[in-house]
Amino acid sequence: MKPESILDEIRQTLRDNIDPKALVSSDRFHKPGEAPKVHGVKMSNVDKIAKEGLKEIKHLPKQDIFNLCEGLWQSDYFEESVVACIWAESLHKQYEPADFKVFEHWVCNYLTNWADCDTLCNHTVGTFVMMYPEYIERLKTWALSPKRFVRRAAAVTLIIPARKGMFRKDIFQIADILLTDSDDLVQKGYGWMLKAASEASADDVFEYVMSKKRVMPRTALRYAIEKMPADMKKEAMKKDWL
Repeated sequence: MKPESILDEIRQTLRDNIDPKALVSSDRFHKPGEAPKVHGVKMSNVDKIAKEGLKEIKHLPKQDIFNLCEGLWQSDYFEESVVACIWAESLHKQYEPADFKVFEHWVCNYLTNWADCDTLCNHTVGTFVMMYPEYIERLKTWALSPKRFVRRAAAVTLIIPARKGMFRKDIFQIADILLTDSDDLVQKGYGWMLKAASEASADDVFEYVMSKKRVMPRTALRYAIEKMPADMKKEAMKKDWL
């Protein structure tokens, strides 16, 4: 089957599974004007459609599947980006260093909302950097990007590694870069990264938060301490008066 036919089939299947309730409710997870373009398909069905489609393409070379993912990203539909992420993640055993250019291209060119960002970075990019930690240095350049979702990507890529206690030094360095970012979605992103790190080492994250609390935006701070013991949370939330 030609690539165009594969994508046409996926898109038709998505259209066949449009749920009016999903279409109406999709906006409520985003600020006005920031919601992604959607077909209106429940995420459980998107997952099934992606996995069924994967059965049809899994025999293809990795680059051919990446090319199909590229076509899905180009559509701007959220459900199609989810399919692309599931397909890309399915190839994790075949990841090699050169694949970072593909993932970075998607991050820098196609992320238009927090959901796209998190879906791609939590798993596809996060898995990659656990396999090739030397690429975490590139995340630090993402944190300096003028694009808000590239900056968020620098943090949310490390959510799963953070929970495993990995890359603590790098996590704090990225948090330092993003520390006073004025964008609330970036603040939530690095706060989430710190919260994930606290699951492996609450003491280290608490120490970091306490050292930065006078300049750390309240939004990021609340996310960072969410899973800490009550006494730590209370101490972190105390206002320091000069």
